[in-house]
Amino acid sequence: MAQSRLIDELNEVDVARAPRQSREQAERPKVWQPASTLPEPDKQPGYTYRWVRVSTLGQNDARNISAAFREGWEPVGIEEQPQFKFMVDPDSRFKDNIEVAGLLLCKVPSEFMDQRREHFEQKTQAQNESVDNNFMRENDPRMPLFRERNTKTSFGSGR
Repeated sequence: MAQSRLIDELNEVDVARAPRQSREQAERPKVWQPASTLPEPDKQPGYTYRWVRVSTLGQNDARNISAAFREGWEPVGIEEQPQFKFMVDPDSRFKDNIEVAGLLLCKVPSEFMDQRREHFEQKTQAQNESVDNNFMRENDPRMPLFRERNTKTSFGSGR
């Protein structure tokens, strides 16, 4: 009798149970995130992208943009990245290019960036060697800057 009552209660619970949710229904709700100041461009293979400063606080920075152009950076056209069409500055000096908040999206072939990285690695290595040589030049055997420390431990009478 108690057993049949327990079975009846379990059957009632099964009927009252909510239907299972599918995986789509069980996904986490989307979370709001603040907009990034500089959107990420769609990368083309063989190119490296960078935002280059063209103005600061409304003042043109001709020196910086000129240096970037001489280094090989070229402005990215709006036709190459159409997702930026509505983000560009309408008063930009660089028409048909992507300028956002005083920064111009530019690209350069990846080979140039590899050569640039190698150049600065060699320059850094040469500077480090120069500092080391200058430091070691001041080394005196009576008062060495670096001394190899040899310790010897012996046990017993040494026979």
